[in-house]
Amino acid sequence: MRKSNYDKFPATKVDGILIRGWENIIDELQKNINTGNYTIVFDCYTGIYENEIIRELNKLSPELFINTRDLFKTQEEIYAMTRPFMTEDVLFGHLSCLGINDYFDTGKLDTAREKVHKTNSLNIIFGTGAYYAIPKADLIIYADMARWEIQQRFRKHEVNALGIDNRADAVSLQYKRGYFNDWKICDEYKRSLYDKIDFWVDTHIADDPKMIDKKTFFNGIESTVEKPFRVVPFFDPAPWGGKWMIDVCDLPNNKPNYGWCFDCVPEENSLYLNIDGINFEMPSVNVVYLESRKLLGEAVEARFGKEFPIRFDFLDTIGGGNLSLQVHPTTQFAHEAFGIHYTQDESYYLLDAEEDACVYLGIKNDIDPENMIDSLKTAQKGDSIFQTEKYINKFPARKHDHFLIPGGTIHCSGANSMVLEISSTPNLFTFKLWDWERLGLDGKPRPINIERGEKVIDFSRDTAYVKNNLVNQITEIAKGDGWKEEKTGLHPNEFIETRRHWFTKQTPHHTGNSVNVLNLVEGEEVIVESPRKKFEPFIVHYAETFIIPAHIGEYTITPHGVSKGKMCATIKASVRI
Repeated sequence: MRKSNYDKFPATKVDGILIRGWENIIDELQKNINTGNYTIVFDCYTGIYENEIIRELNKLSPELFINTRDLFKTQEEIYAMTRPFMTEDVLFGHLSCLGINDYFDTGKLDTAREKVHKTNSLNIIFGTGAYYAIPKADLIIYADMARWEIQQRFRKHEVNALGIDNRADAVSLQYKRGYFNDWKICDEYKRSLYDKIDFWVDTHIADDPKMIDKKTFFNGIESTVEKPFRVVPFFDPAPWGGKWMIDVCDLPNNKPNYGWCFDCVPEENSLYLNIDGINFEMPSVNVVYLESRKLLGEAVEARFGKEFPIRFDFLDTIGGGNLSLQVHPTTQFAHEAFGIHYTQDESYYLLDAEEDACVYLGIKNDIDPENMIDSLKTAQKGDSIFQTEKYINKFPARKHDHFLIPGGTIHCSGANSMVLEISSTPNLFTFKLWDWERLGLDGKPRPINIERGEKVIDFSRDTAYVKNNLVNQITEIAKGDGWKEEKTGLHPNEFIETRRHWFTKQTPHHTGNSVNVLNLVEGEEVIVESPRKKFEPFIVHYAETFIIPAHIGEYTITPHGVSKGKMCATIKASVRI
């Protein structure tokens, strides 16, 4: 049995100041308060435990304490204002065009600003949009929050949405409001504050807050983007989940399974800054927002803006079941229906597979589309079982196979596969067509989207097409002493290019002016180095995903430690330029 060496808590070491614990944080804030009219703005992302922070801030004994929720429009007005973006659909909405200013009641805002102006002592303005409410602040503090942690709090019905109390809503509805409305608004607003914030507060772990100053924050961002780095992975059960990650990633065996690992989704993952041995947690997307050109590359930034376009995640069905039979929309459909600029094109790279592993991909030759859709709808009503193998190709899946899945292609991973899913970033737009008569982890049927799915299925992706274009499209590109490079995809419709390197010796790489995302798919350990000494050597372990910022240019990867002289392999994704 191999011993897991997967690092679940990767961090960037940073020189700076970290203050831990509410007592010490309040003492530090007290030192900054001058006599007379003094205003502290404590702004925040949605999803924080607001009452915890309000309790602590009141220990500063302010003359005036204002919660921005009291300055917002009524809940009824906010529901009406956001209804066009939330829609009536149980899962899908449309990206909001609202801003933080749209949430404030102008009359309440004017009154609050007048009160702040008239006080002779300490004012504290707290809540999302606090700086917008009172921009002439003497001290500005921000409590950030990663989306993954927010989702955990949704599941426990613990946190409110922007301007409304929706804790009683289904988790899917809370997530939908976050994805289509609240997070977009909060991100745009936060980007306007970066150069103004004096202190950043991490409250991801309740009752263990940490605070860093502006200099430490920016040191952390710069230190991260100047080298290879990893975001903090998170793991989640799934109704089809398996057992592979429990051993390989050294996970606690206290859940029925682990279906997902989100190993590189910067919009949702956290980033750790390690300051004197203590990890300060923040959303990793801060690096994207602040260093998009260095990280993504100029051409990629010009195309995608401040969005990280590549996503790596794991789908573990070893000892589990089939994923749902599904299809992703075309870019045109995603843009028109949801306001998203590109779709979730993807691929399945097999990290591991049992003998009976398979992938369902594309339709069989000469299938009648109308008959297949009717069969799906009949099965959904419970009148029959969808005969998957009558309509859908089933391919055996072996370790290191690579299946390409451009939007519009019906697909799913079968049981007993360990998939590294390489895709473009949008992560919500999966139209499930058939779920094998299975219930979700909550004991309820998962939503099926045949009506949307039938609008985007590409029925030309039949057996012949799939074999010739989507299964193991592997071509040797280059070779050298102890290494070779292969192109493994992706499909011409997809903007991501993937290259696999097999190597026993030092292997040359270049970012090609695009961010590179890699995973060590074979071998226990490798070392990433800069021929020009642009960064300190970086160690990577089996199955870990890591990011090489575009500006790095040249770098090498070499077997290291117990892997010296042994065959290793990486899969690398970049944006075609």
